[in-house]
Amino acid sequence: MARDLRPVSTASSESAAKERFVEFCGKWGGQYPAIVRMWENAWTEFVPFLDYDVEIRRVICSTNAIESVNARYRRAVRARGHFLTEQAALKCLYLATRALDPTGKGKARWAMRWKPALNAFAITFEGRITPNGN
Repeated sequence: MARDLRPVSTASSESAAKERFVEFCGKWGGQYPAIVRMWENAWTEFVPFLDYDVEIRRVICSTNAIESVNARYRRAVRARGHFLTEQAALKCLYLATRALDPTGKGKARWAMRWKPALNAFAITFEGRITPNGN
């Protein structure tokens, strides 16, 4: 089912997404009417997503890395229980972040994966985001 729904979320325009959604409904609507109804009810919230560049959509949809970092932060904070100062809490989060890539070699891989998305963000949000982080 997810394979048949993917063309809806990766469509280039609203009309193309609507066509793919009609195809999805034809195949799965009888078996999963609640899913079809959910998509129909949320369509107005979904359509603005299609206005973004493909690379930005990929970042929005791939939350695994973000969830992984948040899980590491929760684990680090839970292990310490409490902090005397805000600075101590920030240091704990900094050390948890550094522990994700202790050798520092992950930055090159990160840059290769994120470069297209950063460029798309820089174009879409011109003046608000710069690719070099400044």
